[in-house]
Amino acid sequence: MKYNGKVEYAQARTMRERNTSLYRLAHWPIWIWVFFLAPGPLTFKLFAHGFGRGNLAWLVVVMVGTGVAGLRGRLPGVEPQPYILRFDEDKPNPLYRRVCYTFAWNAVLSFALLNLGGLLIASATGSWHMKQIYRYAYLPVCGTILLLGAAGALPRVGLSTGGEGTERRYFYGSVWAVTVSQALLMALWKTLPETRTANLIKLGIFASGLLLMGLAAHRGVLPRTRPIVPGELMIAD
Repeated sequence: MKYNGKVEYAQARTMRERNTSLYRLAHWPIWIWVFFLAPGPLTFKLFAHGFGRGNLAWLVVVMVGTGVAGLRGRLPGVEPQPYILRFDEDKPNPLYRRVCYTFAWNAVLSFALLNLGGLLIASATGSWHMKQIYRYAYLPVCGTILLLGAAGALPRVGLSTGGEGTERRYFYGSVWAVTVSQALLMALWKTLPETRTANLIKLGIFASGLLLMGLAAHRGVLPRTRPIVPGELMIAD
């Protein structure tokens, strides 16, 4: 299918030889959040019951681990200088990028899929089973995503960075769609009652958010969702 959305021209992008300290520091919280979300049942307890000792202990572990990795330049966007300069270059994709983006895909997909499943069940039955869903379904979903990442079957986690110009738009498009939809769902969860009608409203808005943001990303309307025209230099985070 021919792409009719907006594109970016690589020659129009500003080339930088090094990442500033502020730029590197701004990317660190992203990876803290990605790995902090990794234990799904513990994260469910956070949103259901508030910040507990288990969340605090895990947060400390994640901050130390990502902090050490960041100081060594082993987190995407936290490197002293950009790793990818030419998006279509057949360049080896470092292990740290593959691991980080695999866990990022887990943070993006697992929670959205499980929440969508919980909404479907609640809308159909009138009962919520999110605790059971996260207890029994999170590990299989997370494990599947991690296996796909290990096999290089997800965007940005392959052995080569050759497809970065298009793969990054799939990643950022998914991030936009899930983040906005999850934020809307959280607001509805806090404000609407637990009735069949309210459940249907939550489901409709959550699914609509995913669809509309996905379409906007496909059209290249959202930041970092436009394909980059081949053949020139670019910077990728």
